[in-house]
Amino acid sequence: MNAQDRTALNRLITYLKPHIRLIMGSLIAMAFVAAAETSIPALMKPLLDEGFTGQLNSKLWQIPVFLVGLAMVRSLAQFFSNYLLSRVINSVLLKLREQMFQTLLHARTSFFQKNSASNLINAVVFEVNNVLAVMGGMLISLVRDTLTVIGLMSYLIYLNWQLTLVVFIIFPVIAFVMSKVNRRLRSLNREQQTLTSDLAYIVEEASAGFKIVKVHGAEQYEMNRFLEKAERLRQFALKSAVAGGLNQPITQLIASMALSVVLVIALMQSATEGTTVGGFAAFITAMMLVISPLKHLADINQPLQRGLTAAEMIFGLMDEPLEEAEDRKLNMKSLDKAKGSIRFEDVGFSYQQEVGREDALRGINLSIKPGEVVAFVGPSGGGKSTLVNLLPRFFKPTSGRIFLDDIPLEDIVLADVRKQIAFVSQDVILFNDTIAANVAYGATGQEGIDRGRAMEALEAANLGALIQELPEGIDTLIGDNGNRLSGGQRQRLAIARAIYKNAPILILDEATSALDSESERQVQDALDRLMTGRTTLVIAHRLSTIEHADRIVVLDHGHLVENGSHKDLIKNDGLYANLHRIQFANA
Repeated sequence: MNAQDRTALNRLITYLKPHIRLIMGSLIAMAFVAAAETSIPALMKPLLDEGFTGQLNSKLWQIPVFLVGLAMVRSLAQFFSNYLLSRVINSVLLKLREQMFQTLLHARTSFFQKNSASNLINAVVFEVNNVLAVMGGMLISLVRDTLTVIGLMSYLIYLNWQLTLVVFIIFPVIAFVMSKVNRRLRSLNREQQTLTSDLAYIVEEASAGFKIVKVHGAEQYEMNRFLEKAERLRQFALKSAVAGGLNQPITQLIASMALSVVLVIALMQSATEGTTVGGFAAFITAMMLVISPLKHLADINQPLQRGLTAAEMIFGLMDEPLEEAEDRKLNMKSLDKAKGSIRFEDVGFSYQQEVGREDALRGINLSIKPGEVVAFVGPSGGGKSTLVNLLPRFFKPTSGRIFLDDIPLEDIVLADVRKQIAFVSQDVILFNDTIAANVAYGATGQEGIDRGRAMEALEAANLGALIQELPEGIDTLIGDNGNRLSGGQRQRLAIARAIYKNAPILILDEATSALDSESERQVQDALDRLMTGRTTLVIAHRLSTIEHADRIVVLDHGHLVENGSHKDLIKNDGLYANLHRIQFANA
C-alpha cells in the first residue's frame, strides 16, 4: 500500500472514531462468530473418537442441544455485528455527504467551471458508497475473518503443528498474488470512475436538451454517444472483474494443493504415529473451514482498491478551497444594509486558466451613485457579464479594487456582500418546489416564509391573477426548473424572488430578451416596480429597453469606451450610436 492509500485510510479512520463504542460492540460480536467457527472442528474429535465407541451414550442428548445453542449464538452474534456496523457506516455516509455538499455550496466559481454536474453527482451520490464499501468490507473481513483464521489456525497447530506448517504456505503465496493484481485494479478503477461520470453527463445533456434532441431528430446520434461510452464502461468493468476475480480461484487452487499435501502426510503419520480418526477429521474440518475466511480476505482486495480510488475523488473534492476561509471572517467587516454606491477603480480581470485568451477587463474606472440605473452595452465578448459577476465576488479582480459604500469589497464578509444583491437573468433558475418557496428562496423551511410578503411580491410581479387560478395558490409545485409555467411566468417569478429579497442593488442580465411582446410588457412593468429606489445594473443587447437609464456604459474588448446618457451618446456618434443605428435599421 502506497503513501497515498495510507493517507486515505487514515482519513477514513478519523470518521470512525466518534463511533468507537458501536465498533467495539460489533468487534466483540464478530469475536463470538469466530469462536463459534472454531468450536465446530473442536467438537469433531471427541464425537468421532468417543461417540462411536459408546463412551458418550449417557450424554447423547447434550450433543444436539450444544450444536443448536452454538448455531444460535453464532447467528445472533453475526446479526448484531452486521447491525452495529450498518449503523456506523450509515452515520459516516451521512457525515461524508454532508461535508461534500457543504464544500459544493461554498466552492469557488472556478470549481464549477472545471467540473460537470454529472461528475459532482457521481461523487456525492455514488462514489461515497464505494468508500463505505471499504469500511464495511475491511471491518468484516479484516476482523471477523481474521479472528476466525487465527482461531482455526491455532487449533490446527494444537492438533498437529507439522501439518499446519503446510497450511501456512498459503499466506505468502496469496499475498504475492494480491500485490500483482492491486496495481492493475487501481488503474482500471480510475478509468471506470471517469467513464461513469462521462456516461452520466451524456444522460444529463440529453435530458436537459430533450427539445433540441427531438426537433433535430438527434435521437440516434445521442444513442450512439451513449452506447459508445456504455460499451467502454462495460469493457473496463469486465477487465476489473477478470483482474479482481483471479484472487478467489487462485486462492482455491492453492488451498486444494495444500489440502492434497496434508492428506498424504496425514495418511503417512497415521501409519507411524497412530493419528486417530477423530483427530484427522477435526484437522481436515478445521482446514476446510479456514479456506472460506481466507477467500474472503483475498476477495477484499477488489472492493478495497475500488474504494481507495473513490476515496481519492471524495477527499479531493472535500479539499477544494472555499470561497472564503473561516479565519478571514474574523478580520472582515459586516454590512447589514448597503446604501448602494459602487465604485470600480482601475479594475482588470483575466480568465487565467484559458491560455492565450486576452484579458476580459482592463482598467475599468466607474462610479455608480445609490439608486442610479446604469446600463452596460457593447458587442458580445466586451466584458459586460464579467464586470457584473465581479460584484457578487463570483470572481476576484486580477487588478484594481471594487468598493461598496466606500468599503473595499474584499474586506466585507462574503455573505453580507451577496445579501445586498438581487439578480434577474434571462436564464431563469427555479427550483422543484412551491411558488412560495421559490419566491422566498433562502428561507429556512416553510416556517421561515413570510407568506403575506411573498404574495405582495407576486402581485408586484404581475402574477396575482395566476395565483388566483391555481387550486393550491402559492403552495403549487412548479416542476423541474418551473417547467409547469410559461416563459413569461417563469421570468416574473424570478422578479418576484428579487422583490421579496428587497436588496439595495439589482443586477438585470437580459431579463426580457427571450420573451414575446405581451410577456415583455408585463415583465418590464414588474421590473420598473422592482428597480424603484435601487441601484440597478442592466446588461442589455436590445438598446430600446435601456434608453431611459440614468447612464449607459459601453464596453468593447474589455475597455470602457463610452459613458453617458442615451442622448449624449447618440450625439457623440461613437460605438453606441453605431450599434443603435444597426439595431433600428434591422428593426
